[in-house]
Formats: sequence, C-alpha cells, structure tokens
Amino acid sequence: MPVPEQRPPQTAPESTISLAELRERLGDPNLTIVDVRALPAYNGWLPSDAARGGHIPGAVAFPIAWLDSVDKPELERLLQSTGILHAREVVVYGGGPHDPVALKTRLAELGQKAVRVYPGGWSEWAADETLPVNRLTNYDKLVHADWLRQLLNGDRPEAAPAGPFKLFHVNFGVPEEYEENHIPGALYLDTNRLENPTDWNRRTPQELETALRALGIARDTTVILYGRDTEGHANEKWPGRRAGQIAACRAALILRYAGVDDIRLLDGGYDHWVQAGNPLETVMREPVPVASFGAQIPLRPEVIIDIDDAKQILADQAHAALVSVRTWREHIGAVSGYNYIGPAGRIAGDVWGNCGSDAYHMQHYRNVDNTMRAYPEIAANWEAAGITADKWVAYYCGTGWRAGETWFYAYLMGWPRIAVYDGGWFEWSKDPVSNPIEVGEPIAV
Repeated sequence: MPVPEQRPPQTAPESTISLAELRERLGDPNLTIVDVRALPAYNGWLPSDAARGGHIPGAVAFPIAWLDSVDKPELERLLQSTGILHAREVVVYGGGPHDPVALKTRLAELGQKAVRVYPGGWSEWAADETLPVNRLTNYDKLVHADWLRQLLNGDRPEAAPAGPFKLFHVNFGVPEEYEENHIPGALYLDTNRLENPTDWNRRTPQELETALRALGIARDTTVILYGRDTEGHANEKWPGRRAGQIAACRAALILRYAGVDDIRLLDGGYDHWVQAGNPLETVMREPVPVASFGAQIPLRPEVIIDIDDAKQILADQAHAALVSVRTWREHIGAVSGYNYIGPAGRIAGDVWGNCGSDAYHMQHYRNVDNTMRAYPEIAANWEAAGITADKWVAYYCGTGWRAGETWFYAYLMGWPRIAVYDGGWFEWSKDPVSNPIEVGEPIAV
C-alpha cells in the first residue's frame, strides 16, 4: 500500500507584527502603516496612557470613528485615497491591541488580504525613547473639543494658556448666528472689524489696534477661534456668511499679523463641538476692553503681503511660489467664484493649490467631519505641485479667506516663510494691463 505524500502543515498568515519587526521595516515602501486613533493624538496631543504624543513615522491617519460615521461608498473612497485599500501589506495600530480590529475586519470585507495588527500600539512605541516619532510642529495651536471643554471647566489641560484667554465665535457680519447659540463663554468677532469692506484687505494698523483693544485682546492674550459651517452659495445676500472656519482662519491670520503671540483654532469648529455632545449657551457676552495692545501693529508685517511682493515671488519661481487656493473652474477662468468679482482667470505664473467645491468650502483640506485633513496628506499634495517649505510661499484666493486657512495649516507645520497675498484675485484682476492674467487649462498641472 503506497504511503501518502507527507505535506508540511498549513499555517495561517501572521495576524500581528512585533515591535522589533515594525522598527526594522520603517520606510518600507511595500508596507502601509495605519493609525486608527483620533486625529488630535496623531497630530501630537499627549494621550493619557502614553509617554509621548504623535505617530509612528510614515503612518496614515484613519480614525476608527469614521467606520461608524461615514457611509460605505465614501468610506471606500477614503480608504482608496489614503493608499490603504489594495496596499501590498497593511499594519494597523491604535492606543491598544483592540482598537485596530474593527478596521482590519472592514478591510478584509473589502478584499484587503495582507493586514496585520501591531498589538503593542502607540503606548508601547511611545514608551521607547529610542524610537522616532512624528508630530505636527505646532499641534498645540490646533486645539480639540476635549481640550477646550477642560479649559472652560477651569482645568489645566496640556498646553494650557500661560495667561488670560478669550474664546471667539467668528463670522462675517451675522451676529444673529452668535445670538442663536454658541460655545459657552464665547464672545462674538465680526470679521468686518478686521477687514476693510471696500477691498476686503486688512484694516490699517490704527483701525486694528482700536478693534483689538475693544475686543479685549492684547499681544499676550491667548485667543481661541472657531466658526460655524453650514451650506451656502455664492449668490446669497451675504456670501460666505456661514463659512465660519474659513472666517476663523482669516481672523487668525490678521491677529498674527497684528502681533498676537498665541492663537488657537478649534479643530472642526462649532460643528465638531456639537457633534461631540458638548453644551451650547445663549448668553450674550460683551468683551471688556484693554487699555493697550502691548506692541506696535503690525508686529509681523511679513505675514501679509501686497501686490509688489506677489510680483517678486512670481519673478523667482525656483525659490518662491504664489499659490492659488481656488477651485479648478476658477483657476481655468470658467467662473470668477464670487458675485462681486467680474473677471475670471488666474494670476499668470501661479501654482494651483486647490480648495474645494466653491469659494466658501475647503473640502480638499478637511476631513469628512470638518476637521483639518491629516497634515502629511496636505504636505504631500503641496509637494506634488512644487509647493515646499524651503520656498517663500504666499497663498491667495479671491480676498484672502481661503488663503488664510491654508496659511494657518502651513503655520501649524512650522513652515518658516509663509504669507497671504491680501489683494488676491479681486485686486489683481482689476488691472489686466499691468497684471498678467491667464485663462484655460495650463499646459502642465
């Protein structure tokens, strides 16, 4: 009787990866590392059970909460766009061994076979001081809802303000929105107090000093800003009235220009605060004016540039970039993007940086929950367009709002020479003889 052929026992593919192997494979182009923790922890905020904040170098951010809050088609699109789905090999980690399981299961359902879990998670990795960690350079300027709640409750969270702080609900000329409800303790900041309604550029130094003192803001005041985002369109009576987070970033830019040292933005703004189940109030609060701002305005004039500097940047494209933060249709001249701007087109020689669906939305720079997109993704998109930290970079849009948001993100990343061209397309397009304009699709994008 013939003896059956002996075959080696079949072993299941490894389901976990050790710290030692993961350390060895850092930088492996065939390995996609996924961090499923909340974005504040990924950006650098210190978790309660870890020695350090940040993430494993090269890790892709994909918060596990998105599995429940995002519908299936959008979820698949996100997994595709972040390079997770159909990657050659995936390693998932979280705060502990159980966090990554749900994502591993979902990936398996979508056909992703090679998925392993790093069971030690962030706590194990962060505990070893010899292991590298990446984080958003100025992560503490992008605050999260839990941090703000602790601060408002009188606690001292990580990176708490060194002195007095003020919280502002920001929008463009709609105090009724603030009156309806707002985050407890917030004051109201109308961007008209910071911008000239004739050309939408920042106000004069004297006007800014008067406005900031009346708002109770001095140079050493910690200012926390947020806005409220709902649907709007370019032809409503007050365009951009609900583009609150963009308004908050515009205010942050002008406050930085004036000289305020510590400016924070609530990530996700009002919407994210409410979605997290936090309270609101209807108490109308009035600021207490201060006698002095404490510095001559502008303390940082380089943060906002005018047309001559914009032309200087265009003349040195090897070392500088004038970045258009506008929609593709605006960029090619199909539309102007605004009901108060007639000409359509772009500044000749600019670099397209994208924005979102229209002049009042920034989907390209935000996540599905309205928070800032993971900063390595933003930086990678910029690098692909030739926008890098070693250059003098100035952002522009129609009148400096969308540009203000991208400027703030570059500031969070620690880029050394960044600005906003304040006049933007509104100013440039008024004189096509002196200011070269292009329309149509560029030869190379």
